[in-house]
Amino acid sequence: MTGGSDADIVVTALKRDTRLQETPIAISAVSAQTIANSGVQNIADLRSQVPSLSFVDGGPSNRRVVIRGIQATGEPTVGVYYDETPVTGTVGASNDAGGSTPELRLFDVERVEALRGPQGTLYGSGSMGGTLRIIYKKPSYELGADFDGSLSGTQHGGANQEMNGMINVPIVDQKVALRAVGFFKRNSGYIDNTWLRVKDINAEESYGGRVMLRIQPVEQWTIDAAAYYNKSTTDTPTWLLESGKYKTDSRTRQVVRDEVKLYSLTSNYDFGPVIATGVVSYMERNLVSQSDTSRFIQGTNTLAGYNARCFTATGAPNGCTDQFLNPITSFKQYQAFVAGQSTSSLYPQQDLNALTAELRLSSASKGPIHWTVGGFYSRRRTNVANPQLNVNPLNGYVIPTEVDTIRFIYDQLKQVAAFGELSWDLTSRLNITGGVRYFKYTKNVVGHTDVPSILVGARLTPPTYLSSSEDGTVVKANASYKITPDIMFYAEAAQGFRPGGVNQVLGLAQSLTPYRSDSLWNYEAGFKTSWLNHKLIVNLDAFRIDWTNMQVTQRTPNGAFSYIGNAAAARVQGVEFETSIQPVHGLSINGNATYMTAKLTEDQLAANLATASSGRAGDRIPYVPKFTAGVGAQYTWPLFGEVNGLVRGDFSHSSGYYSDFRPSYVYTRYINGYELVNTRIGIEKPNDWGAYIFVNNLFDVLAISRASSSAIGVGLTSVTSARPRTIGLNLRKTF
Repeated sequence: MTGGSDADIVVTALKRDTRLQETPIAISAVSAQTIANSGVQNIADLRSQVPSLSFVDGGPSNRRVVIRGIQATGEPTVGVYYDETPVTGTVGASNDAGGSTPELRLFDVERVEALRGPQGTLYGSGSMGGTLRIIYKKPSYELGADFDGSLSGTQHGGANQEMNGMINVPIVDQKVALRAVGFFKRNSGYIDNTWLRVKDINAEESYGGRVMLRIQPVEQWTIDAAAYYNKSTTDTPTWLLESGKYKTDSRTRQVVRDEVKLYSLTSNYDFGPVIATGVVSYMERNLVSQSDTSRFIQGTNTLAGYNARCFTATGAPNGCTDQFLNPITSFKQYQAFVAGQSTSSLYPQQDLNALTAELRLSSASKGPIHWTVGGFYSRRRTNVANPQLNVNPLNGYVIPTEVDTIRFIYDQLKQVAAFGELSWDLTSRLNITGGVRYFKYTKNVVGHTDVPSILVGARLTPPTYLSSSEDGTVVKANASYKITPDIMFYAEAAQGFRPGGVNQVLGLAQSLTPYRSDSLWNYEAGFKTSWLNHKLIVNLDAFRIDWTNMQVTQRTPNGAFSYIGNAAAARVQGVEFETSIQPVHGLSINGNATYMTAKLTEDQLAANLATASSGRAGDRIPYVPKFTAGVGAQYTWPLFGEVNGLVRGDFSHSSGYYSDFRPSYVYTRYINGYELVNTRIGIEKPNDWGAYIFVNNLFDVLAISRASSSAIGVGLTSVTSARPRTIGLNLRKTF
């Protein structure tokens, strides 16, 4: 929350305008002012502002959004919307579209809305844990411009630069306006590669922008056309715990290149009692990444490795070959073959295009009944080329012409839905709401291996065609009661779901290729209260989530690949707290806290899924902290004339968690909790200019957010951590 004025914030979470404190669901709104003053640049920076919001953070282009502990591989569990457009990650070779949520810059933002708990009736399959909505500022009929630039330095690294700009131009008075945004960011690295002898290897550069055109032919009809672009390049910001703080000795570069293009057209027509909204959007994404496989390949160059790959369990030759299909008939030949790939890298290239469309009607009358009905369609296609390439050992870059193996995957997901929600004010205090959504999805996957590799179990295979489909309904029931004009109690029961699919994993048994959708029931009750003429806001809710038929991550017997299956159930229970207060003029304090337990209630021991990584009843869901909290305080005071002073501090805390279900599993890691502090001090003339000195990660805390280990990494621990202490100067100007 953002201060005592939160009671007056208008949100559109229910597909219609409602005041934040009068919206009877668990929702947080982060204002444009809070986003700017707390230094929020991307959605991952919002974790300290919103209860129950967390991320499985692998760095840029590799983040999974989590709300209320609903965290798992596969399709997203949180719907992420930029304006009216849902976005999704690429599926990769392991069907993990939720693990690479695309991110657009949070500059020139109106607000961010975080809806906690399943939003299946209005927002569909990607919102079983909640929905995150980024609402950008729209073109206006006044000429204006903004500039925001920063220079900073990072401890253990170097200099950083960032520039953001906006211009708004009215073209035809009250009819046509254009708003354009551009941005550029270059961050120094702070991780040293001791093997390649490259310092600050994880430098990052990104640039892009967006253009919005608003056309208003008549007063009641608004058409918004928008185009968004974002391109980023970085070396993966992971380092090896065994190599030392901020150090890695990977044999290859681990470059990530991500390009996102998003186009949308939104039409709103106010018929008086009914508002008609139509949205069409199209997204393209090209994601290329590089990950070191050298240690795994080198580890196969043993007699045991030769026997496992070139002989059956009875000792008979199995016809193993090199990538050119030349027979390997001796251990000496095998050793030479492996040595030729001893420095290698996976180099998946993913091309995604997604089309979505929604048409809905919403009531606009001031009567006791409010309703929304609509239809939804989406089609997402992903082409994945997943080669393993040899790497130049001198500089760590791949050699495109030296292919050790390559596999192709074509993935398509189609969804259609019809939804409706009805809200009825039975009295001036009592409201009831019901909603339903019918959905149907079809998933088709084609895969083939064109260049085989016995080292990773990739046999030469013709195209395999797999598909799955399912339909069903989800429902929602909500009741709210205004005890006083400033105190509201609400209770809700709602379902959430996400689609199933099919695995295309090397060496996977046929019985394990399909997996079904999973679903949950969320039960919650809460209070929303305002005190002292809205200077103090206190909101509290408690929830319980029963998650069934979970989609879970399992590993192949050799530990090299992961796949998805259905097994077990989980329960998440928690309490969320939000407050904001303005105790004296100029001082605002906001805080939030969440305590929750997220555990399996059944063993993951379905007969066809039992592996060493299978969870047991009582195991905690990975990457879900029990306790998180955030506090922000800001004080402004007059200096001279219209110039004010400003000082702000933001504190966040996360308790520890596990990286996998079974604590005793060889690849499971425990990740310690941490606290982070950001500060800012400066002078400003409101709505004109500002100059600030900021320090992020004030105490230079080593805050590890993700740790992973696997057979590919030969058991070493790869970690992602918060950026070290960064000190900088931020300048702003409004024209």
